[in-house]
Amino acid sequence: MSGPTPEVLDRIVKAYDVRGLVGEELDERVVRALGVAVASVLAADDEAVVVGRDMRPSSPGLVDAFADGVMSCGLDVVDLGLASTDQVTYASGELGLPAAMFTASHNPPAYNGIKLSRAGAVPVSITSGLAEVRDAAAAELEGAGRGVAAPGVGRGSRRELDLLEPFAAHVRSFVEVDRLAPVSVAVDAGNGMAGLLWPAVVAGTPILTEPLYFELDGTFPNHPANPLLEDNLRDLQAAVRLGGHALGLAFDGDADRVFAVDETGRAVSSSLIGAVVADRLLRREPGATVLYNLVCSRSVPETIEAAGGVPVRTRAGHSFIKQRMAETDAVYAVEHSGHHYFRDNHRADSGVIAALVLLEAVADAGAPLSQVVAPYDRYAASGEYDVEVEDREAALDRVRTHFAGRGPVDEQDGLLIDTTSGWFNLRPSNTEPVLRLNVEAADTAAVAALLAEVTSVTRSRGGDSNP
Repeated sequence: MSGPTPEVLDRIVKAYDVRGLVGEELDERVVRALGVAVASVLAADDEAVVVGRDMRPSSPGLVDAFADGVMSCGLDVVDLGLASTDQVTYASGELGLPAAMFTASHNPPAYNGIKLSRAGAVPVSITSGLAEVRDAAAAELEGAGRGVAAPGVGRGSRRELDLLEPFAAHVRSFVEVDRLAPVSVAVDAGNGMAGLLWPAVVAGTPILTEPLYFELDGTFPNHPANPLLEDNLRDLQAAVRLGGHALGLAFDGDADRVFAVDETGRAVSSSLIGAVVADRLLRREPGATVLYNLVCSRSVPETIEAAGGVPVRTRAGHSFIKQRMAETDAVYAVEHSGHHYFRDNHRADSGVIAALVLLEAVADAGAPLSQVVAPYDRYAASGEYDVEVEDREAALDRVRTHFAGRGPVDEQDGLLIDTTSGWFNLRPSNTEPVLRLNVEAADTAAVAALLAEVTSVTRSRGGDSNP
């Protein structure tokens, strides 16, 4: 049978998930082999694997092939059907089973992928099981894998399970619904899974929603489901201004990340959303630990300390963050990229939980989002720049030497230096030959000066910088 060869697995198995072009890299043969691999590597001590999928046209066929691989090894499949990523990780935690979510998140329609977790919503990365899954799937494609149930073990079965309403009720448990005041919000689902999830979450609450692109359509006919790009927020910004809403929310394709705009249409950084959420959670649990990744605004740890909490700075990456949450019993963690993790959500990230807590803050304030985030909005930031260099390690060494003695240094994730004029983080991209640069300072002039200085030193021996 023709199709992708085992070597394709080296390309599609990434640091935290599986992702590739459908047909060319990711077809039913490859996915069936991955199902066998998950059954033998991640689910060897379990009786079943949970499976969910997003709305991409390729997802149903790929799920069928994956389920066939799992069942061929004697394990059952619990099929959630259409689901968001956070709904699948919730199922993994509640049922105590490993899980596979079929999605390519914000990528174009030609892509698909798989996000995996062990039983109990424990994340899987290339250093904690994903490499073994890759190798086992390659062996299966080569005809040397497990492929069938062990002697005396029959083929597994497949059953459907609808967890939409239980998950929606779980999300609502993070706010005081009975005390929630009416608030008006525009929500852009981007034709992704938030279109299914959001109506269930806000049912029975006084939240008034203007829906944008709630029709599930994995061809993304209106705009890509990637709210990180400003162009993809334009329809939401217009709807918020025209409708007089207190704020707007935008979700990515699998609805595990959320982004916000205020009543004027201005994009609000995930750091500020994180500060609001952390503040509210710490009111309910004074003294708790809250994690934040290195490129979050200084206002996040300042807010945590002011609320009586313990701020802990971490590097990015969901596997690392969930591990640190377990070690510190952190109640919450925020990544500047739009991921929000909750201890009481099996330490998994959830865009809808963060969105609902934010809406509660807006409702309690009786004011639009700009006024809610104003107390936390204390600094100017550059946003993320890509600095192209020929030798990333040499460039980091130059910057390290140039700024020696200028302030504390943190190398958990790239190079973070906190100078008296502001801080910057310079870290290698996982996918491109560039360094990612973020700068924050007291005002825009200080940001511009520090940005120019870091960029100049970084590319001083060739290369170029592009915002």
